[in-house]
Amino acid sequence: MEGNAQELITKIKQNILTTFAGTETTVDRVICCLLAGGHLLLEDVPGVGKTTLALSLAHTVNCSFGRVSFSPDTLPSDITGLTIYNTSTKTFDYRPGPVMSNIFLADEINRTPPKTQSALLEAMQEKKVTVDGTTHPLEGIFMVIATQNPIEFAGTYPLPEAQLDRFMMKLSLGYPDKENEIKLADMFLKEKTTEKLESVCEAKDIEALQELVKKVTVKENIIEYVHNIITATRNDSHFMTGASPRAMLALIRAAQALALMNGRDFVKPDDIKQLYIPVLLHRMPLSVEARMAHENPEVILRTMIASVEVPVSN
Repeated sequence: MEGNAQELITKIKQNILTTFAGTETTVDRVICCLLAGGHLLLEDVPGVGKTTLALSLAHTVNCSFGRVSFSPDTLPSDITGLTIYNTSTKTFDYRPGPVMSNIFLADEINRTPPKTQSALLEAMQEKKVTVDGTTHPLEGIFMVIATQNPIEFAGTYPLPEAQLDRFMMKLSLGYPDKENEIKLADMFLKEKTTEKLESVCEAKDIEALQELVKKVTVKENIIEYVHNIITATRNDSHFMTGASPRAMLALIRAAQALALMNGRDFVKPDDIKQLYIPVLLHRMPLSVEARMAHENPEVILRTMIASVEVPVSN
């Protein structure tokens, strides 16, 4: 598998780009999140391809797929499943919900109240769901891809901080440039839809890649660099809270995945630099004073991390 890793990753990327008219960088980040075993939050205005990107990934990997289009009346049981009394056996049988799949698409997750949003917490952190006191494990790979509209839009609820912290990355697609928008029109006219997309790998192939990611070397000076970044976020008054220990581990694992994607078996400082924005920014809400001053959180984070000493690669 090690020799074929780069070839398979390239196939996954090119397959997604046959139905998603976005940048290669965006697709790289999505694949990186998958290989790192993380969950992904896609936020942007309606119609820019968030759901298409999620479906393209799901169809690229031949695995079980679940989807819920969230609305104000979506219930936790609509996600996790429920137990139903079986009159023939006189027992309660568990009917799995759509979350019991390898890739779960939570479409417009912030259109449902926090109580329903929280139904995903246990699955995202511990790969299991508990229904009526019985725990049901999630087998194999498991990735939640959630889409949401900006919270300023009507009918949206902000995601709880505890749930935001469980997403390894948050990406914003933005409007496509001229080249990609023309490409999108061409896909539309040729009916290149996600439903027609053929898979290029199996779930077991992704599991094998995830195991390779864990073998990527992270030297002590890189770990110290990540720790110094995390500590800097906790000491900055622009943010209400700094990055959590979970965020530090997520950044390290994502950097391992990026190193593997780039054909290396070790992490470099550049891997950290490329990933700290999508991994950290959504976990740290601005302070009241910073919001009132209309501060840009990404600019603040970049300025702050630029002052952290970068280790010398060797």
